[in-house]
Amino acid sequence: MNTVNGGISFWYANQGTPIPREPLPGDSTADVCIVGGGYTGLWTAYYLKKAVPFLNITVLEAKFCGYGASGRNGGWLYNGIAGRDRYAKLHGHDAAVRLQRAMNDTVDEVVRVAAEENIDADIHRGGVLEVARTPAQLARLKDFHTVEIAFGETDRTLHGARETAERIRVNGAVGSTWTPHGARLHPAKLVTGLADTVEALGVTIHESTPVTEIRPKHAVTPYGTVRAPYVLRCTEGFTAGLKGQKRTWLPMNSSMIVTDPLPASVWDTIGWDGRETLGDMAHAYMYAQRTADDRIALGGRGVPYRYGSATDNDGRTRPATVEALRELLIRLFPTTAGTRIAHAWSGVLGVPRDWCATVTLDRSTGLGWAGGYVGSGVATTNLAARTLRDLIQQDSGQSGPTELTGLPWVNHRVRRWEPEPFRWLGVHGMYAAYRAADRRELTSARPDTDPIAKIADRLSGRG
Repeated sequence: MNTVNGGISFWYANQGTPIPREPLPGDSTADVCIVGGGYTGLWTAYYLKKAVPFLNITVLEAKFCGYGASGRNGGWLYNGIAGRDRYAKLHGHDAAVRLQRAMNDTVDEVVRVAAEENIDADIHRGGVLEVARTPAQLARLKDFHTVEIAFGETDRTLHGARETAERIRVNGAVGSTWTPHGARLHPAKLVTGLADTVEALGVTIHESTPVTEIRPKHAVTPYGTVRAPYVLRCTEGFTAGLKGQKRTWLPMNSSMIVTDPLPASVWDTIGWDGRETLGDMAHAYMYAQRTADDRIALGGRGVPYRYGSATDNDGRTRPATVEALRELLIRLFPTTAGTRIAHAWSGVLGVPRDWCATVTLDRSTGLGWAGGYVGSGVATTNLAARTLRDLIQQDSGQSGPTELTGLPWVNHRVRRWEPEPFRWLGVHGMYAAYRAADRRELTSARPDTDPIAKIADRLSGRG
């Protein structure tokens, strides 16, 4: 049987695509209008409705809830947040430590709410294991471990080759770092369960309703306009499709494959009994999980960016990308060489020009937004949603400042991306450089990061 390509994602092929809810029937009003039915929008609706049950909240979604990154991601619920190091430079180390602690707590919060609301998302708390396979990767891993400890993650551990193999036998792994602040989950089960939960709370969800423009107190669609004092943009990688937002966040593509279920004989050679989420320290990094039904789902960058901030419709992935991910899987786990790749798909994630996730409420207009998660959104969306809740309650006079509204990512502003063709050339050049650096490091005994990667970091704004 051939590999299924596209069809949104394996996660939906695995559990079934939801039947879309009714579109917006015409002009309407709300207290809060949320644009985007992914994790950010649904978590925000959840926490606002829990805090103020009488609020009239409307969620508008172009396709169906979880159609974007929320239903296509790698299922990493973990404590990473994009931009923490920059926030430390801008606001001080202590402020960044508070942000990191909030992210550590967010992993617990998602697990707690899923259990409380009876959302079965195949959650398994195995932590996050990140491995090094070259001398240069090992040097970066040790530096990374030291930095994480400095940001208060005192329960993180560092492992050599033998200890790493006791967790997961990754071919060629020379070391790893592990944090307990992580869990594996089934992305589509979480987002569909969350949509059902907020709808049961009384939130109105209109699907098949694309928003074409957001302006103060208005969300404009082909079927009518929703007017609300607060309009929240929760569109992440699809933000460029809104009027005036083409250069706000870059829609970066990421691709995934998943194997057929692996037999016990293969798992005996791999280990992975703890079902940790797995990453590495390559510049063009990979991410993987052992699914609840004993497959390996693995992702990485394929075509990193489509010209003009275009996004795909169904997750279809180039055959060359599928083959590259399959080859990476076999390099990491040689005993998977004869295993069929069951499904391949792609999705987009939002990348700000300074690679910093943000959450904002403009008190003069009532417009709010959250995103720019750069691939770390499964948990960060929850923290963003609780922060938007607190910002709206503060603005409406229902509460004062909170610990969350004082975090350094709140109301952070960043310049827009360059116009075309410069951003296409820049992004493709950056990832070509990272892949070249990874290839050079694989054949080098030097512990230094390849200079090509350092140049790419500086040019991209990541360094």
